Amino acid sequence: MAVSRRILLATAAAFSLAASTGASFAADKLVIGYQTTVDLAKVPQAEGLYEKAVGLPVEWRKFDAGADVIAAIASGDVQIGLVGSSPLTAAASSKVPFQTIFISGLLGDAEALVVSDKSGIKEPKDLVGKKIAVPFVSTGHYSLLAALKHWNIDPKQVQILNLRPPEIIAAWERGDIDATYVWDPALGRAKASGTVLASSRQVGEWGAPTFDAWIARNDFIEKHPEAVKQFVKLTGEAHAAYRKNPAAWTASSKEVQDIARLTGGKAEDVPGILAGNELPTLEEQASAELLGGGLAKAIADTARFLKEQNKIPAALPDYTPYITNRFVKEAAGS
Repeated sequence: MAVSRRILLATAAAFSLAASTGASFAADKLVIGYQTTVDLAKVPQAEGLYEKAVGLPVEWRKFDAGADVIAAIASGDVQIGLVGSSPLTAAASSKVPFQTIFISGLLGDAEALVVSDKSGIKEPKDLVGKKIAVPFVSTGHYSLLAALKHWNIDPKQVQILNLRPPEIIAAWERGDIDATYVWDPALGRAKASGTVLASSRQVGEWGAPTFDAWIARNDFIEKHPEAVKQFVKLTGEAHAAYRKNPAAWTASSKEVQDIARLTGGKAEDVPGILAGNELPTLEEQASAELLGGGLAKAIADTARFLKEQNKIPAALPDYTPYITNRFVKEAAGS
């Protein structure tokens, strides 16, 4: 059984067990799962503003990959979490009970396929027979498979290894892998002794766009809708502050320093990463192109691709139940 399939089945099993035991999913607090990606929510996170906004005690838990966040969401250990579009799609396809409440970013150059300077890889065809590391069921995994398809390379012609970002850094520095499709801070470490062969911006232009999003468990939404609204509002305010004057977000600015501290990356890399992604405002998120409907099509397209690649058992006929623009609309109007 494929590793990605085992992850999905474990996720579904975790939810079933929690549901059958009637567990109370941390009703008295909000557990938020975050990753080491460069995103604007880390600014209010660093300043402790979410704790003040949502009206509940907040616990932050760091995860290395979206599949781990999904498993925690499914089990009820985490109520709100940051995931990429590929693990989000896999979770929805397994009917994990959540809704997408906010788009953290439409990915551009923040994720990329980097080849080692020692690998001898100069062009896509040179990937054949090489070892490529990527966290399975991640946006990087999806983008890697889409890039290989674009280059007419069968995934079976390369060795794709399932490693999380910290493991990727270690394997890269040992020389155990030839390439990796990953995000910062691992991306920055790889680029120091490697070359970008393709970024998620290019892969998106080839027909396979990716995004990061905040999702929330359905039971938490039902019990604490005001907390969800305030979470979304505060995150939207961070997006608005950046969009108002992105030039002010320099390596020495407090905002960038906060992001670098929480990601473990270099402050000088953060401004370029932010500029490389699309960071929609609350009003843009509520539109028909995104949470108002368009995102459901993007998830459906992703599901069909993942099914084609045998990364999920089946695609759903409709993904709209896993998306809501309710909270971005309410936050924008408040």
